[in-house]
Amino acid sequence: MSYEAIEIAKDKMGKTINILKQELAALRAGRANPQVLDKLTVDYYGTQTPINQVGNITVPEARLLVITPWDSSLIKEIEKAIQASDIGINPSDDGKVIRLVFPELTEERRKDLGKRIKKSGEDTKVSIRAIRRDANEKLKKDKKANLIAEDVLKDYEDEVQKLTDEKIKLIDTIVAEKEKEIMEI
Repeated sequence: MSYEAIEIAKDKMGKTINILKQELAALRAGRANPQVLDKLTVDYYGTQTPINQVGNITVPEARLLVITPWDSSLIKEIEKAIQASDIGINPSDDGKVIRLVFPELTEERRKDLGKRIKKSGEDTKVSIRAIRRDANEKLKKDKKANLIAEDVLKDYEDEVQKLTDEKIKLIDTIVAEKEKEIMEI
């Protein structure tokens, strides 16, 4: 029963790390990355639909993203969604495709992105620690209910701590790699 608490914690921590990876992948780093559009949706016949499901997104050049909607009536909707978002790029269209030109990153923008990356990393660490706390509370409840012995509780708590340390180290690595990518561009 208690081992279940560790498996649940492991699963939740894995999902939390994946969310961090998706967040960081969506950060605009000076080169065109279709993932910056992942969170944007458009009204497609009354349903909020992700942009990548209403057209093709291609990267013909390092700093250019081209969106080709399957339904050309969506061009204005897609442009509105991009302008209302926080990606900071003005779209241009020719009636058939929408072009997003990614400008070079300024030093100020790099520093700002570095801060956002660190904040995302710290927020993820807080989430990991909350998952650790929940797992330890579940283990202690099982101990109180006499489902596990004192020494087994200690072993399980050590296992949860090792898992937490491992995930924190992984977060630090992911954050450092993204910061390096931002600074090198």
